[in-house]
Amino acid sequence: MINNPLNSSVSNAADGLAIDANSINGLRSSAKQNSPEALKGAAKQFEAMFLNMVMKSMRDATPQDGPFDNQQTKMFTSMLDQQMSQNLAQRGVGLADVLIRQLSNSLTKPPGVQDEDGMPLPIPLANGLLNDADKARLVQQGIGSATDDAQSRDKRRAPRPAHVEAFQQRLQAEADEASKVTGIPAKFMLAQAALETGWGKKQIRTRDGSNSHNLFGIKATGNWTGKVVEATTIEYINGVPQRRVEKFRAYDSYADAFRDYGNLLRSNPRYEKVLANAQDVHGFAYGLQRAGYATDPHYAEKLSRIIRQSLA
Repeated sequence: MINNPLNSSVSNAADGLAIDANSINGLRSSAKQNSPEALKGAAKQFEAMFLNMVMKSMRDATPQDGPFDNQQTKMFTSMLDQQMSQNLAQRGVGLADVLIRQLSNSLTKPPGVQDEDGMPLPIPLANGLLNDADKARLVQQGIGSATDDAQSRDKRRAPRPAHVEAFQQRLQAEADEASKVTGIPAKFMLAQAALETGWGKKQIRTRDGSNSHNLFGIKATGNWTGKVVEATTIEYINGVPQRRVEKFRAYDSYADAFRDYGNLLRSNPRYEKVLANAQDVHGFAYGLQRAGYATDPHYAEKLSRIIRQSLA
């Protein structure tokens, strides 16, 4: 007679894999204590169940119509997978540790913010249960806004680099003004200016060293009648980078650069789709590249990364 290896795993909800109602109820009861031990047990249970689901998905993706496949073999295979999942969870694969860190930061016990069993809800989940008075009380207690999520908290804990802050503060007013005219979010234009100038460290200079204020790398072609400055740039010809000397537009101020940038996009039919997708990071960045704004084949990827990571 073959002993069922799962008989001992369902006897203790804190140590085994919760596969029946009694184990789950026992785990819920211990979790109500809101203790680190109970939290660790819940995280371990979730890790084991998750691993079991992964293994089941792998089994389902494998052909099971061999000569030795039948209901008994499938049952014992399932039992083996559950035992292996439990053993892996006991040794730990890292998921439980992540859950413990997340739940330790997000679980709270504000009055009136519990589920049907009286267990505290994370603030984002409790948002739908709170009225304005509840939200105000949570803020006063130092718990934070009910609409806060882990990402916004991480942003507050991780300040932007000094050069990013300085660049944005210097040009924010001009970007906001241009945004009102073009409909392009200010941070999209700031990101493009950052990409073109290396966060302001590689701006185009005139022969006497003065600033051209050209933030967007706009060349002095076509019917441009304003000031001109020559500079060395990298152009990609058939995907190959080549160093060339080109003529660029020069402005009296950064505000003039933003205005001319807006005029260029609004007056040139090539950028019609860019403006139509101006609120979407992907649509804006890849629209510029498809319209031929730059020859760098990775231009859209670089611009999207700056928008999402540096100016989000």
